[in-house]
Amino acid sequence: MNTITVIGSINLDRTIRVKQMPKPGETMHTKEIFSAGGGKGANQAVAAKRSEAVTNFIGAIGNDEAGEMMRELLSEEGIELAGVQTLEKQATGQAYIIVDDQGENSIMIHSGANNAFTPKQVQAHADLIKASDFVVAQFESTLESTIEAFTIAREAGVKTILNPAPALENVPEELLKVTDMIIPNETETEILTGIKVTDEASLKAAADHLHQLGIEAVIITIGSKGAFYDVQDRNGIVPAFKVNAVDTTAAGDTFIGAMSSVLKKDFSNLEQAIEYGNQASSLTVQRFGAQPSIPYKNELK
Repeated sequence: MNTITVIGSINLDRTIRVKQMPKPGETMHTKEIFSAGGGKGANQAVAAKRSEAVTNFIGAIGNDEAGEMMRELLSEEGIELAGVQTLEKQATGQAYIIVDDQGENSIMIHSGANNAFTPKQVQAHADLIKASDFVVAQFESTLESTIEAFTIAREAGVKTILNPAPALENVPEELLKVTDMIIPNETETEILTGIKVTDEASLKAAADHLHQLGIEAVIITIGSKGAFYDVQDRNGIVPAFKVNAVDTTAAGDTFIGAMSSVLKKDFSNLEQAIEYGNQASSLTVQRFGAQPSIPYKNELK
């Protein structure tokens, strides 16, 4: 059983379901409105925990109703929250999500406390990082804190997994130097490498570019087609499961959390781990909401 420490974002998601996306200036009636747990970091932690990994979290919430709700939800999952700080002068992160009948979404995020915790807080929970098999991070919280966490992990022989989302134009070199595995989607890959992903040759070229930055393992998620991987001397595409998607929110997060729960530290079972991640995310997209849609291990059997 893997031990995963996630460093990153905790958001309260407010989802609005509509028939089609509104055009600028358009007013429309909604089909449904609901709140649920979200944030890329929290989603990935929930996915890892529901796949039975021992899961720790390092992040922050505000001293408000949304923060209280998120602490309670993550605590009910059995995620270790010693590393989650309550910040007095910050609001808890929140996301406003519009989902249409085709399952496409549009998301607006207020980062709040996610962008206010510091490397000092990470140092205070270095023991959680050192006792992990993998440390997972995204770009919805402070980069300085992520660099600190990955540096501690690298020195302790703990593998680091970076999900470079939402995409950033300039990713600090010092972060890439301490990243063992990177998991971008097609858009993020193009921003990171300058290579437009169109076929397997361009996927391989993008992966080679990322290897040159010092990253050992590359997984590029390619939506309904599945995931391309390149590690050591192995590469290829692990196809996605064909399902009827109703809401793609948290699909990528589910993939990363579930995959990291079964991945071996030497990446020797990467293909099998990707297939497991694909299976988990194929269930997520058939349900509404972020965390409510993430499957448990027994559902994947």
